[in-house]
This record gives sequence, structure tokens and C-alpha cells, in this order.
Amino acid sequence: MPREQKQVRELQEGSYVMMDSSPCKINHYSTAKPGKHGSAKARVEGKGVFDEKKRSLSQPVDAKVWVPIIQRKQGQVVSVSGNDAQVMDLDTYETFTMRIPENEDFSSDDNIEYLEYEGQRKVVG
Repeated sequence: MPREQKQVRELQEGSYVMMDSSPCKINHYSTAKPGKHGSAKARVEGKGVFDEKKRSLSQPVDAKVWVPIIQRKQGQVVSVSGNDAQVMDLDTYETFTMRIPENEDFSSDDNIEYLEYEGQRKVVG
């Protein structure tokens, strides 16, 4: 799995973190001061990159969490049929089928940008 470990204090809004075994983009990050009997805590709220589910995480700031290494790639639309597009990766020339987001309109020969992590792909809007 392409991922690395980081401390919670190193996370930032807009970066990625694994929550419930899914890669999530961080929407909100806040910390609470250390109390009398413990260390500072961080609350991280995010949204699943591929499934759009909201998730949250509450950990001490010195705890380790997994950060996914999500690749941003370029592709070219080969054909469109219904809600699916046949896309060719511009680096490897591999072709695959992707679901077209509802607010996008693709046609043949369009260049697109997409995210890839462990076989999951999503068009960047």
C-alpha cells in the first residue's frame, strides 16, 4: 500500500489522511490545549476521496497516523458511453473505464486529470 506514517501534528487542511481504512481529504483541523492529566488532542474532520463520506478522527497530537500517497495523473478520454468514459493514461497508455461525475461533460480526445490510489480512480473537478 502506498502510504506513510506521520504524527497528527504534521497534518494540515487540504492534505490526506487514512480514516476508517479510507483515504480522506482533511476539511477541518483543530487542537485542544493539554490538560492537567494528558497531552494536547487534535480533532480532524475529512471527507472520503473516493466515497464522499464524512469522517472524523480524534487523537493526541503526538500519535502516528497513516497518510495515503495519492497520485495525480493525466489521461485522455478515448470514448464515452452513458455515464462511463474509456480513459487512456498518458504515461503508461493503459486504458480503463471511469465513472463520469454528474457535473462534468466529457467528449472524445478531452484531456483530464484524475487521482489514483490502490486501483481506485476519481476525476479531479
